[in-house]
Amino acid sequence: MQTIAERLNSARQDVSLATANANRPPNSVKLLAVSKTKPVSDIMAAYEEGQRTFGENYIQEGVDKIQQLSALSNIEWHMIGPIQSNKTKVVAEHFDWVQSVDREKIARRLNDQRPAEMAPLNVCIQVNIDDEVNKSGVKPEDVDELVRFITKQDKLCLRGLMAIPKANPDSHEQAQSLSALKELFDRYHTNLTNFDTLSVGMSSDMQSAIAHGSTMVRIGTAIFGARN
Repeated sequence: MQTIAERLNSARQDVSLATANANRPPNSVKLLAVSKTKPVSDIMAAYEEGQRTFGENYIQEGVDKIQQLSALSNIEWHMIGPIQSNKTKVVAEHFDWVQSVDREKIARRLNDQRPAEMAPLNVCIQVNIDDEVNKSGVKPEDVDELVRFITKQDKLCLRGLMAIPKANPDSHEQAQSLSALKELFDRYHTNLTNFDTLSVGMSSDMQSAIAHGSTMVRIGTAIFGARN
C-alpha cells in the first residue's frame, strides 16, 4: 500500500503532466488536498511533504483540525462545502478561504462576522455550471450580481469561481461546461484585482479541467485514500 507521501507526489506529477499537456506554464495549477473525514495525522503526513493548502467540506470537523494544527506555519484552510447561514460565524473566524459562496446572504454574514484583526477572507463564487437541481451554486446568469455585491465588502476578497461539473457526462458535454465556466472566469479576471482562481477539477476530471483553464484542482481520494 502506498504512503500518503507517495500518493501526494504521484498527484503532483499528474497535475504537472496535465499542465504540460495543456501547453500551460509550469506551476500554474495549484493542488488543494481535500482532507475531509481524514485524521490530523494524515494532514501532518502531507504537510511534512510540503503540502500547505487543505480543503474541508464539513465545518465543525474543519474547525477542529484548524485548532489542533494551529502551531503549523503557512498552512492555508479552504472551506469547500455548503454553508448554512447559522454557521457563517465560525467559518469567518477560522478559515482562510471559502470557495462555496453562492448567495448574497452568506457573503454578507461572512463579511460582517470576519474578525477585524484578521486579513480579509478570500472567497470564490460557486457556480452551478450544469444547472443541476440537487447541487449548490449560483446560476451563470446570476454571477454578475453576486460579484458586484462581494466586491463592495471590506472584509471579503473575491478571488474567483468554483464549480463541481456534472459527474460522468460525455466528453463533449463536459468540454462545453468547462468552456462556459472559463469564459465566465475570463470576464472578471481581466477587470478585477486578485480575481485569479478557477477552482474546478477533481481526481476524475482533472485533466479536462486543466485543459480548460483550471488554476486549482481539488484532490482527495488520490492522496488520502477512500473516505472514511
